[in-house]
Amino acid sequence: MEELKIKKKNIMIIAGEASGDKHGAKLVEAMKKKRDNLFFCGIGGEALQAAGVKLIAHASQLCVVGITEVFFKIPGILKGLAAARRLIQTLKPDLLILIDFPDFNLHVAGAAKKNGIPVLYYISPQIWAWRKGRIKKIGALVDHMAVILPFEEIYYKKHAIPVSFVGHPLLDDNSSTKCPGFRKETDLVLGILPGSRNSEIVRHLPVMLDAADLISAKNRGLKVIVSLASTVDKSLVNRIFEDYKGTTKFEIHSKSVDQVIKKSKIVVAASGTVTLETAILETPMVIIYKVSPLSYRIGRALIKVKYIGIVNLIAGKKIVPELVQEDASPEKIADTVNNLLKDQVKLEAVKKKLLGIKALLGCPGASRRVAEIALDLAENCCVKK
Repeated sequence: MEELKIKKKNIMIIAGEASGDKHGAKLVEAMKKKRDNLFFCGIGGEALQAAGVKLIAHASQLCVVGITEVFFKIPGILKGLAAARRLIQTLKPDLLILIDFPDFNLHVAGAAKKNGIPVLYYISPQIWAWRKGRIKKIGALVDHMAVILPFEEIYYKKHAIPVSFVGHPLLDDNSSTKCPGFRKETDLVLGILPGSRNSEIVRHLPVMLDAADLISAKNRGLKVIVSLASTVDKSLVNRIFEDYKGTTKFEIHSKSVDQVIKKSKIVVAASGTVTLETAILETPMVIIYKVSPLSYRIGRALIKVKYIGIVNLIAGKKIVPELVQEDASPEKIADTVNNLLKDQVKLEAVKKKLLGIKALLGCPGASRRVAEIALDLAENCCVKK
């Protein structure tokens, strides 16, 4: 008897930022391990494309940070939305997987609902921090939330939204110990992590380079490594380096950011997912962030949490320094880093606190757990009406 063929499943996935692209690629690989005959398409970057996802638009056309900065990306965002809606209507995928990126993804979720397509949301929007009213929209449009922070599960259950705490995907990439021999205690390395968006590079990198120059002046033999995401415009970076007036030499690293973090004694990082990766690797850090003055004023009125750094939010207290807006100056960054470098006891205390953060993030295997949820939804989900 001829074997029954397994029906092909069409999966649409959208990740608008570098971290989501990376985590989405791991999810695609985990789903492929569990089931053959899956076709993936959607919006993402190089990682999703390398994992076999057919891209209808590139994430670089969409990603933006700041409330006022979004206006410069409107044409690309509208084009991406139109492409996503067309794909939903023509392909009728068996499942839509959304990764973070809420302002774009919730619009696409609405189109999916109208077409009877189940929606899995992986990596929650930070609705617990600001714009809490979006919880109603998520409840209406999303069939299941796969969250990566422990307090998020409690929040969604409180609002009767189907949810699973899957652990943090960064735990899948990093072992609980440092790579043996990778970092020597005698090395004095400063890691510079300016962000994954061009707007972040423009606001953070010049300040960070000037701060590194001041730090180098007080730390003989300091080596500085700048990590650049694949999503960053290299010509933009080149112009910033051409305008740099200091004397410090920088090593540029364009591959995996965890290699920079592992090498570093301390890092200066733009607030974002990379700070959690830094915490998992138990590397002390100083978190900075800058947006346009108008975005900052609006943000202060809307954001309802005490800290900007996810590490401090999880801890419920400030365990690593945060320098925001005017405080994120070369002088203040340098002073903060130097104060940590000259106090080994304080530096070790920070490492111990970061170890505690890692313990709260669950166990490795997030991608596998989300893959199981995704495949179950694609096979069995009754779409919300």
